[in-house]
Amino acid sequence: MTRSQRLDPLRKLAQQRQDAAAKQLAERDKALAEQQKRLELLQQYAEHFTLAPVGSTLPPALLANHAAFRAKLDVALKQQAQAVDATRQHCEIERARLLLASRDNKVLEKLAASYRAEEQRDADRRSQRELDDLGARRVRHPPQGDTP
Repeated sequence: MTRSQRLDPLRKLAQQRQDAAAKQLAERDKALAEQQKRLELLQQYAEHFTLAPVGSTLPPALLANHAAFRAKLDVALKQQAQAVDATRQHCEIERARLLLASRDNKVLEKLAASYRAEEQRDADRRSQRELDDLGARRVRHPPQGDTP
């Protein structure tokens, strides 16, 4: 087994790690998009809820309910913003993992290519040496029978 062939299991494992990291990043990106969409919807709802008709008056009980609901809505907005930030951080972690896995894979690919090139050079040298030996043998021992 050649050195380049011995690297094949490592290259396969590195490729699997890279694929897994890419899949994980895609899932995190999808989760981030969902979290951001929820935040946007919540912000739109909060914006819509704060707009009251001009000139309208609310009874004190409804005003208290409105204030309590608005406070809960503000808490929900903060929590959702925190969820977006946490998901964004997870995305960055997965992106870094993918970058590292990709780098590892490229290093192994370059090493295997280097080994293959070295093996090819060795094979070329052996072939050339065999041709040189064959030529030297023909010169030392010319074929018999065609001489008059």
